[in-house]
Amino acid sequence: MAISELNKLPIWDKMQTIDLSEMKSIKLMNRIDTKFIANSDDLPRILEMALDLYRVQSIDGVRVARYDTLYYDTPDLAMYTMHHNRKLRRQKVRTRTYVESDLSFLEVKNKTNKGRTKKKRIEISRETFFNIHSNGEAMEFLNERSMFDPVILCPNVATRFDRITLVNKAKTERLTIDLNLEFESVATGVKVSPPRLMIIELKQDGLCHSDMKMILRELRIKPNKISKCCIGTALTNPNAKKNRFGVKIRKIEKITKAKL
Repeated sequence: MAISELNKLPIWDKMQTIDLSEMKSIKLMNRIDTKFIANSDDLPRILEMALDLYRVQSIDGVRVARYDTLYYDTPDLAMYTMHHNRKLRRQKVRTRTYVESDLSFLEVKNKTNKGRTKKKRIEISRETFFNIHSNGEAMEFLNERSMFDPVILCPNVATRFDRITLVNKAKTERLTIDLNLEFESVATGVKVSPPRLMIIELKQDGLCHSDMKMILRELRIKPNKISKCCIGTALTNPNAKKNRFGVKIRKIEKITKAKL
């Protein structure tokens, strides 16, 4: 479903909204993430069941936002390989643009050996999106936080998607629903757009009760670890090590009923 159609869903007339200013109090930059892989055909049912329990982020009346993201890595894909080899402590470096608000950020995401995700970011210009080396502040930021020498980091895979963001009424969790995903390898130029793939991510301060977990359980949508960066790299770069991600790709194919 195109973003224009998603923004016209009848459910938005009934669901309470939350604006950006209020969202600032729910950053959850140090959190536990639970991810789910689902078929986008399940979206209307999920939203209907969440109607009285969650609020939807709205920016100038827009409920579904476009995100452009570019993941950086070393020339030999060290960050990707750490994830592939199941290293508990790992890192991702990315630039991200929120298309509707025209804001861009450089972000460093660290996964700890305790399963928590810690994220730090700074705002950057749109021109820095594809070339972090041209920005002195960005390089200083990476010098302090990157596991690798930022000089050798280079663009790896671009991801584009449409995102719905929900917040529970108690403001203790945030839920993102990503649709219309597109992956493009910078190295090979290969593009892949998995049809009907929907990635749901629940972000919480800790493992506690979640109405959304109950909703997804009722719909038989189970937790599934997935990284957009890693799946995008595996699908678009034939030189990347991918034997472990092959299982994940087959699971995506089964859920979405589409061959990748």
